[in-house]
Amino acid sequence: QVQLVESGGGLVQAGGSLRVSCAASGRTFSNYAMGWFRQPPGKEREFVAVISWSGSSTYYADSVKGRFTCSRDNAKNTVYLQMNSLKPEDTAVYYCAAAPATRLRIGTTQPSEYDYWGQGTQVTVSS
Repeated sequence: QVQLVESGGGLVQAGGSLRVSCAASGRTFSNYAMGWFRQPPGKEREFVAVISWSGSSTYYADSVKGRFTCSRDNAKNTVYLQMNSLKPEDTAVYYCAAAPATRLRIGTTQPSEYDYWGQGTQVTVSS
């Protein structure tokens, strides 16, 4: 089992920045690729970003490319999502998720590929 806990969400004005974190515990963190998803109000969960087990590869949704950066610190068992130039349409509950690195192909965007999920953190961007 892998336990994931997100933090760092909050309220920010449009154009601002926010960094959300996801702390993992349980199994060896570096065995997992880590993804970020979000669920806007009234909409389905959507892919945001994914990072490989080593951090050397990342992949982003077109909607966040150039504004969001995903990174990880395997020594701290933590993955981060730095969000810049935030827009009101970025408002959502943000979730981190873990998938076995040997199975996940970077570029896969389906939630069903991930085995473990955090509880989510709310990000609200005001206009």
